[in-house]
Amino acid sequence: MTTPLPLVIGNWKMNMLASQACDMARSLVDRLSEVEGVEVVIAPPFTSLYPVGQIIKGSRLRLAGQNFYFESKGAYTGEVSLEMLKDVGCGYVLIGHSERRQIFKESDEAINKKVHRAIQMGITAVVCVGETLEQRKAGATLNIIETQLSKGLAGLSGERLSTLAIAYEPVWAIGTGVNATPEQVVDIHKFIRKFLFESLGFSEKVGTRILYGGSVNPENSKQLLQEEQIDGALVGGASLDFESFCAIINSALEP
Repeated sequence: MTTPLPLVIGNWKMNMLASQACDMARSLVDRLSEVEGVEVVIAPPFTSLYPVGQIIKGSRLRLAGQNFYFESKGAYTGEVSLEMLKDVGCGYVLIGHSERRQIFKESDEAINKKVHRAIQMGITAVVCVGETLEQRKAGATLNIIETQLSKGLAGLSGERLSTLAIAYEPVWAIGTGVNATPEQVVDIHKFIRKFLFESLGFSEKVGTRILYGGSVNPENSKQLLQEEQIDGALVGGASLDFESFCAIINSALEP
């Protein structure tokens, strides 16, 4: 089995106007033109996907949607379909981000429908899991993640899972400046990997990547991304700063 490249995703959330997103994309295309050995994906807001997609076309950068609705089309005011994301150049999509779960009350069942839809469409689904601070303090972390995985990935098996990545993002570490220790992250990643292969029956040949997301920044990224169990990073706030994001990308390249 060929070892997949480290995957670094910049989730820009609800930030940057289209002109700002395009400027950032141009800068990244220039900086990363000679960079090999890492897969870099950016997830701009919906309003910027098309122009950013045009700028990065033919470059080493890839495009992701931050969310979508699992139906193909219809009377779903305010939603976008995966077909729409694919049409503007998205090859990746975030599913079940903690902000979608916490703020918009997205259920594991809805997440499961999205995962199936993404795999059906050949889009790499980046499925996010993680616990709140209260759940961690209660010792429920592994139970929470097991539930999110078993329900969110229900009905999946086999080689179709080559278009899947898992992002562990402890809710208590997102945007707070508080970061899980490398030891904490490695323990959870080991648990996720074991659960995927042993409990859900995924094939290790598929090479499902497990990323870490939670206040990833230039100061902690090198130590995190050099851990064997961590296959990349889902980066939030630090991806909005050009030099910070580039430093994190470089961390994935260093031996």
